[in-house]
Amino acid sequence: MGKATAHRLGLSQGTALFVGAVLGPGVLALPHLAAAAAGPSSIIAWAALLALSVPVALTFATLGARHPDAGGVATFAARAFGPRLATIAGICFFAVVPVGVLAGALIGGDYVASAAGLGRPGTVGVALVLLLGAFATNYGGVRMSGRIQLFLVAVLTTLLVIAVAAASPHVRAGNFTPFAPHGPTGIVQAAGVLFFAFAGWEAASHLSADFADPRRLLPRATALTLAIVGVLYLGLSITVTGVLGDRAASSPVPLALLLADGIGADAARPVTAGAALVLSFVAMNTYIAGGSRLGAALARDGALPAGLSRGSAAGQVPRRSLTLLAALTAVLSAIVLPGGLDLDPLMRITAACLAAVTVIGMASATRLLPGRGRALARASTLFTGVVLLSCGLYLAVPAALAAVVLLTERRRHGRRPSGRAVEDAPEEIPV
Repeated sequence: MGKATAHRLGLSQGTALFVGAVLGPGVLALPHLAAAAAGPSSIIAWAALLALSVPVALTFATLGARHPDAGGVATFAARAFGPRLATIAGICFFAVVPVGVLAGALIGGDYVASAAGLGRPGTVGVALVLLLGAFATNYGGVRMSGRIQLFLVAVLTTLLVIAVAAASPHVRAGNFTPFAPHGPTGIVQAAGVLFFAFAGWEAASHLSADFADPRRLLPRATALTLAIVGVLYLGLSITVTGVLGDRAASSPVPLALLLADGIGADAARPVTAGAALVLSFVAMNTYIAGGSRLGAALARDGALPAGLSRGSAAGQVPRRSLTLLAALTAVLSAIVLPGGLDLDPLMRITAACLAAVTVIGMASATRLLPGRGRALARASTLFTGVVLLSCGLYLAVPAALAAVVLLTERRRHGRRPSGRAVEDAPEEIPV
């Protein structure tokens, strides 16, 4: 038992990884995208998603505590509905990790380049450094990445609190009018892109088996993460709107403007660059950790080539799956970075795929959890279903991935994966 136990997560490291999944680089760019969609009323979208993410987070924590496994949502879906939907959930998440990780790296690169006046080449250079650093950290194992994450999340929280506190005296009531320039439609559109900021729980589910005591520590880590993220998200959304007004919708770097108003432009530049680097890295670190473990679990269960399954046990490092993710991210970067693709579609594609995975996870919980947990899961399924629909045309991406899975399954009809998650499916825990 010694070797695996040496790499298990405690409460502080697990909470840091969870915070990194939820409070990612989206907080740098999303206030701008949400304000562009809904104006000051984007605050409603922030508050609604925060409130409604609570049952989603608690449901994932309960599922992970009951069924700790690197497969995360894919494991839950296998137990509830069988291997086909499990594979769809797993592939939707695994395939979008390179997209989301690259988007996070570009957000950090944009902020650093803007602060240092480096232009597009600077953005690309910083993004590549972030990608290399995040993958290298995960090759060292979950314990190493958890320790680094803990330190960085503490720094990050301090920086964001400083940003809000320094800028809050500059809040002006006039910046909240007109409150809803684009009506209810704008709020719905803002909610669609903001889901990127609340979609980390399904990534965290892949780390459930790496906790030293999932039943005890997962709920505690989830509660602590909700408290930290809730305070920071609401504080930033209100302050960005109240201080920047129309500038929040027109500038791609609202946090930089917020800090410039609060502590002065010269002091704001290095602080903004530091916050951008930390925010980007912590989210990328968690998604790579979760995605690599998922890839190994999918290979274990027959959905990906069996050679990728090495390292799928709790406490191990899934280096082959990690290498595949690194290669996919490198190919995507080679396509996107030279062409200067806008950040918005990358984030919306990521949000659509993660929303689809979350809906599958919540639907699985309606079969796997008893009593109050089942009622909570039903409400969460309804909520995440509405958010999924708000992704609009970007739903074509998870739909296309699902179609590929179904076609592949049809071709190898009669072959059943041999993994543990599928052997147990479907399983319903009686009320």
